[in-house]
Amino acid sequence: MTVDVAIIGGGISGLATAYDLAGRGLDVVVLERQVHAGGNAVSERIGEFLMEHGPSTVNAQSIAANDITKRLDLNGEQCDLGAGVKSRYLVGKGALQGIPVHPLGFLRSNYLSVKGRLRLMMEFAIPRNRSKAEETIAEFAGRRFGREFADKVIDPLVAGIYAGRAGELSVEAGFPKLHSLEQKYGSIALGLVQHHRQGAKNMPSSRLFSFKDGIGSLPKALAAALGDRVKTGVTVRRIQKTSLGFSIDVGDQGKLATRAIVVATQPHVVAELLEDVDVWSSHAAGEIEAPPLAVVYLGYKRKDVEHPLDGLGFLAPESENLSMSGSQFCSTMFPGRAPEDCVSMAVYFGGARAPENALLPAEELTAIARQEFKDLVGAKGEPMVARVRHWPRGLPQYKIGHKDRVQTMLEANNRVPGLFLTGNYISGPSVAVCVDQAGKTAASAWHYLNDHVSSKIDQRLEQAM
Repeated sequence: MTVDVAIIGGGISGLATAYDLAGRGLDVVVLERQVHAGGNAVSERIGEFLMEHGPSTVNAQSIAANDITKRLDLNGEQCDLGAGVKSRYLVGKGALQGIPVHPLGFLRSNYLSVKGRLRLMMEFAIPRNRSKAEETIAEFAGRRFGREFADKVIDPLVAGIYAGRAGELSVEAGFPKLHSLEQKYGSIALGLVQHHRQGAKNMPSSRLFSFKDGIGSLPKALAAALGDRVKTGVTVRRIQKTSLGFSIDVGDQGKLATRAIVVATQPHVVAELLEDVDVWSSHAAGEIEAPPLAVVYLGYKRKDVEHPLDGLGFLAPESENLSMSGSQFCSTMFPGRAPEDCVSMAVYFGGARAPENALLPAEELTAIARQEFKDLVGAKGEPMVARVRHWPRGLPQYKIGHKDRVQTMLEANNRVPGLFLTGNYISGPSVAVCVDQAGKTAASAWHYLNDHVSSKIDQRLEQAM
């Protein structure tokens, strides 16, 4: 069997790449090791409760995400943030601190000290960094916004987005738009004002959406559209370069010949699969860490939780010494996440802060979550639902040097013609970014097949004549 493109990995990145290529008329196949496609985008109904085991939102301003939603006819399943999302919360001094959802919210709140707010207001006067040395997010934020803002706001934000530490991740890789604003305008504040005046649409948005049955609806729809092109329960043993493309060893199921290949797996799998194919990509991928994560989902009667839960959830600075890094108020975020007169919350453990926490038994994690929810939101009594998901490998860490590692992997096709890589370690872990990156990967593979493979076939035909 020979195909145009074989995609290894059936998560959102792999499925979206395959869907794009199939739409261009190419013969594609997706090889997924697990019995179900979708990767970590898993949504589970537990009675009338809905648990997200992985991602829970999509950026509503993403052109790529909106386009694929429309093409898959999922618009009717789409749901916007609930009307109950009115505040944002951070943990401060052992309690939830509400910050107004407003550009000047941190200046109006007492979450930061007066000194911290005054320092934040001086951001526009801080000179542009002209050093070529790569900064961590913590260094960048501390220099531009002040140490207090960096520790109490940026640190928990990084934990929420990347399950990482601001002092370890690269600002160029993790927050590229903030970095570019400083380079272009000399100030984040001035840059945001300019973008607002110009009506720019490429800045981070707080507008989010999901689907009635959760984010898992997206990979399900992609897999359904691809049909028998998706092969689950298939483990790739080895990849070999051939004169016509690649040979993929799938164990007892034999070998598959393909003209091009897209590896859309986790970094550690990329490192293993490409060890004998592209040592440069293998080495770069092997340097990307993905510490374990655990998600604890709890459902309560509304009357058993004192807090109004009127936000997306909350994030906790590392200095608060909580076991959890943050939480989502699931039933407030989107409709249909809990029965009437009930609420649901998800809490996250592990990541770079405390990977050992993610390895604790489900019973212990549930007990810790219940205690910390009792202290923070006044949750009491027995939860109606308690479910834990362990992820042995969590989100990729965009540490110093990540941009160079990614560039090395994006150039794989230059070293090994027909080899492409995509995934949540390339340009961001969010669903929307992964879909967008998948589109770029698909376009690169399509151009390669058109420009290179076709020309080689034409040359061989000419030589035969």
